[in-house]
Amino acid sequence: MTRANEAWESLMRAYAVLMKRFNAEDVWGDLTMREYDVLYTLSKCDSPLRMSELNRHVLLSQPALSRMVDRLVDRGLVDRCTDPGDRRGVRLSLTPDGRKTQQEIGRPHARSVTRALSVLTPEELSQLAAITGKLAQDRAQSEEK
Repeated sequence: MTRANEAWESLMRAYAVLMKRFNAEDVWGDLTMREYDVLYTLSKCDSPLRMSELNRHVLLSQPALSRMVDRLVDRGLVDRCTDPGDRRGVRLSLTPDGRKTQQEIGRPHARSVTRALSVLTPEELSQLAAITGKLAQDRAQSEEK
């Protein structure tokens, strides 16, 4: 097995363990972790996102994301508005209730993440952020081509 494959397997094992731990926590309220991921992604944006932009940041197929956004709109957490640059397009943003929900879930989830990663030293956390950032940057660049 190559070093790259060993590193990949280790990354996937760590991801699976952490996601199971986070999913089991009682912080999500009426949302799923994936729905929270959509709210979190929208919360980080200064302006409304097109569906295709949102889709680059979440681990869902485009049809699954569309259905999820429909549910979040129906629940009053996400708002759709016409794209001023392309009247056929739609942009998505959080409603005030969506922002409040994201923050209410985000605070305890952030504490859970901090606890889970407390086994790492500050230097290791910096290395992890640099490595995963580099992998994500490579993916973004290859998608642009």
